[in-house]
Amino acid sequence: MCRSFFALSGAVVAVVVTAGCSGSAPGAAVSPPVPSPAAAALPHSGAPKVERPLPASVLSGDPCQEALKPDQLEQILGNAPQGERHDNPALGTACNWINDTTGATVGVGYTTKVHDGLSAVYQNTRPLSSVWREFPSIQGFPAAAHTTISSGTQGGFCQVSIGISDSLTVDASLILRRAKVGKADACELAPRVADMVVTNLRKKAGV
Repeated sequence: MCRSFFALSGAVVAVVVTAGCSGSAPGAAVSPPVPSPAAAALPHSGAPKVERPLPASVLSGDPCQEALKPDQLEQILGNAPQGERHDNPALGTACNWINDTTGATVGVGYTTKVHDGLSAVYQNTRPLSSVWREFPSIQGFPAAAHTTISSGTQGGFCQVSIGISDSLTVDASLILRRAKVGKADACELAPRVADMVVTNLRKKAGV
C-alpha cells in the first residue's frame, strides 16, 4: 500500500486518518502500512539511493513552523494562512495551509514512523499512480511527483515524495486554486513547493 499523508477531499487537502492508498475513493480509510520484508536492504523496488542524506533530526520539529516560511507560503498561495497540524500515528506529522478564498492548498508531511523511504513509494504508490514523474535531484535529493486521482493532473492535485535518506521521506502536496483546476499541471508546480521544503530542511541541518 502506498504511503501518503494527503488525499483530495472536496477542494482541500485532508490528512488521511489511516495510512496508505488503495483503489478506493480518495480520503477513504485503508489498512495501515505493513513493513516490506525487503525493507532491511534499502533502497529497493527501483528507488534511487540518497547519496548525501540529511540527519533524521531535521524532521524532529513541527512542520507547521519549520517546513515552509511565511514568505514561501505567500509565493505559493498568495497569502500566509495559519497551518493546521495533523499527527498520524502510522506515518508521522503533517501540516496543511489553505487559502480559503481561492481553494489553493499546500501540505507537508514528515514520514518518521515508517523507515523504508522512497522504496515504499516506488513499491506501493507507483503502481497505483495515474501520474508518476521522477526527479533525479531536488537539491541533491531524489524525488517523485505522483497522484492517484483518476483524472491525473487535471484534478488539480499532486504530491512530491522526497528521499532525504534511504529510510526517510518528506511529502509536499499541492492543490491548485479553483480557477486553475483543469488548466494547469499540478505536478509541474508541486516540485517548486518541494524545493522550498528541502531548502528549509538543509538550512536546519546546516548544509
